[in-house]
Amino acid sequence: MSLKNEVLKYLSDRDDSFVSGEELAARLGKSRAAVWKAIRSLRSEGYIIDAQTNKGYRLSPENDVLNSDEIEKHLDFHCKVYYYDSVDSTNTQAKRLINEGEDGVILVVAEEQTAGRGRQGKSFYSPSKTGVYLSLVVHPMTGLQNAVTATTAASVAVCRAIESLTDRKPKIKWVNDVYLDDKKICGILTEAVTDFETRTVTSVIVGIGLNISTTDFPQDVENASCLGVRLERSGLIGAIANELNSVVQGDYSDFIDYYRSHSMIIGENIYYIENGVKNQARAVGIDSCGGLEIELADSSRTVLRSGEITIRKEKI
Repeated sequence: MSLKNEVLKYLSDRDDSFVSGEELAARLGKSRAAVWKAIRSLRSEGYIIDAQTNKGYRLSPENDVLNSDEIEKHLDFHCKVYYYDSVDSTNTQAKRLINEGEDGVILVVAEEQTAGRGRQGKSFYSPSKTGVYLSLVVHPMTGLQNAVTATTAASVAVCRAIESLTDRKPKIKWVNDVYLDDKKICGILTEAVTDFETRTVTSVIVGIGLNISTTDFPQDVENASCLGVRLERSGLIGAIANELNSVVQGDYSDFIDYYRSHSMIIGENIYYIENGVKNQARAVGIDSCGGLEIELADSSRTVLRSGEITIRKEKI
């Protein structure tokens, strides 16, 4: 471990208490000049380190630094973390890494996305410092053989992570958007990488964009909001990744009840657009595979699946 990381770990373990430069140097077996150089290097990376005469140094509780080391601290499973200050899209970058030979579980994180992508060709606004943008690459398992299952799992992971770290109570708009107070705070884009020779899915990329403090949205972004709480983004990324990994390793039945309980659409009058035609219906439930059960005007029922419709709450 480098001296810089040793200093960071020592300050982190002290929570918000000060430690003198002399004690740091003695504990780490280095000169005070070397310790100061390490602190200066940490500050240049964005860490806020307070200094007070006769007290020493402390890691400020205001820190919110994103990098691979900070993210890895919060992961409870093994994966390779790729962090970028800026990237066009974490999903697109994940595909590049797969094409370059990455075949394990990987987590791609960016401070900002310059061309963030959403479902149905839409963009996802991804400014620096105000959100988390990540893609987790997993490999096909029994519970992740279709897009509905994967996106359902991702929305559950996001909601569970939020509830574990904050007092917010998010809801899920079928199939995979996460809402707070009837406004969208998170979008999820799931993509499959296939082997054309064997006709099998080799990798599933689950991309997640979550607005934490974003308030200034472009004019073409409708009904968007943010989580609105202060928290360490690396910790939130870790919590989301841990929840998602746990969900995909488990059985679909382990989280479908949670998904249903957090639905904001069940019982609502809605419309859906299919093949360019607007249809009215009432959402009545979520089936065992994550499909939306609806009742039509003639009282007949059917199930909507991912990739073929757009759905919104009907204003009545």
